Amino acid sequence: MKKILAILICVTGALLSCKKSFIEITPASTVTIDYLYKTDKDFQDAVNGCYNVLQSQYLNFWVFGDLPADDVEEDIPNHFDHVAFDQFTVNDRQTLLASTWKNYYNMINRANAILSNIDKADPAVVKNKDRYAGEARFLRALAYFDLVRIFGDVPKITTNLSVEDAYKAGREKTDVIYSDIIIKDLLDADPKLPVKYTGVDVGRATRGAAKSLLGKVYVTRKDFASAEAKLKEVTTLGYALLPNFRDLWNYTVNEHHSEYIFDIEYEEGIGEGSSFTHGFVPAWSALTDFYGIKGGTPQSDGASTPGLYAAFDARDVRRAISVNTGITVNGVFIPIPTTSIQASKTFSTKYITPVASSNDSKANWKVIRYADVLLLYAEALNENGKTGEAQDALNLVHVRAGLPAYTGLTQADAREKIYLERRLELFLEGHRWFDLVRTGRAYTTLQASGMKPYMTVFPIPLTQLQIINNKTIFAQNPGY
Repeated sequence: MKKILAILICVTGALLSCKKSFIEITPASTVTIDYLYKTDKDFQDAVNGCYNVLQSQYLNFWVFGDLPADDVEEDIPNHFDHVAFDQFTVNDRQTLLASTWKNYYNMINRANAILSNIDKADPAVVKNKDRYAGEARFLRALAYFDLVRIFGDVPKITTNLSVEDAYKAGREKTDVIYSDIIIKDLLDADPKLPVKYTGVDVGRATRGAAKSLLGKVYVTRKDFASAEAKLKEVTTLGYALLPNFRDLWNYTVNEHHSEYIFDIEYEEGIGEGSSFTHGFVPAWSALTDFYGIKGGTPQSDGASTPGLYAAFDARDVRRAISVNTGITVNGVFIPIPTTSIQASKTFSTKYITPVASSNDSKANWKVIRYADVLLLYAEALNENGKTGEAQDALNLVHVRAGLPAYTGLTQADAREKIYLERRLELFLEGHRWFDLVRTGRAYTTLQASGMKPYMTVFPIPLTQLQIINNKTIFAQNPGY
């Protein structure tokens, strides 16, 4: 691609590799964005470059998906950016806003480059032509889905632009982004993607991932009829909940199990690890020694609120995973010292695993897993008046948590039980804030924490406003 989308992306010189078994860490032939793509390997490397951007972006997705909501709080006063998201004092100069905007449009630009060239590719040479097109469309849809949920109206970029045209690319309405890109891309990707992969390709986007994401999009848009139909398709693809909730967070076994649908992939020891373990562990040496976490600086992020603990039934096995206040050594419980201002007072073990060096954890970020799909399916069924079927789907998740099955729920009861189940099941997985916003409960839930009615989206980065410098086509979100 000869032209640079100057205002929307941070262009890198090459499309880099991503991670884990499904991607070669050092591609044999790396494709630069100045060349047309010709071989199967060229397109494979280009798609890998899209995954690579997600590796970086999703390290901080919890700041958008969890921190502003009611279940996570920032315990460390000098984590200023995080405090701003926690206390609703975010402004358009926030570094994370700028990097998030650039990351997603960087990936969109890479996906656009693939899609602009894939139609011309010779299927005799590019043997995985359809799959690469499906992956690019899935990844572009995911990027736009995150963008509109974070920022609201955003530029609609689906082709390579000249610098002159880029300066004219204003913000498009969210409804148009959904209808013209996100939904269309996922519908197109679905039949092109395989149901599953084997060998080194395990971890790439599948048909189940495309259907699941589209189902979530439909639920977000309150198109519950379409959501029910699409999510039902996911239930026929062989996914199943793991019998034990704890096994989801056991990193000594393969993370690509029956409940896995789509992760952001990380791997230790090769420069492709995540920062989740160091990020979510309290800065308390007894605890890091206990879990075998070496190197780096524990960040004490992801602390749960008292309200979350209170929401759990005492019999719920998930509580011990999501909310911990210390460690038990030789049968003796040792609480986190209250004297340390640098250690969070609670922590989750969802991302805790032995780590040998700084920010090099093998813990993945779970974008979509089957419990999420089942609860979305239950929500769609219930809103469509099928509360009995919704109760059955809800109970699959609820009973797995060690709780007695629900019986005889009314539609109103089921609605609240489903919302609660998502809160307890998906803590610190990037869902709670977006669930509150899409169900219209964010302001009533968070008003006391400083939220204003306009704060259902975050501010557009100042850098983007300054570059365009045209409020007619590129104005700040109201209130900021």
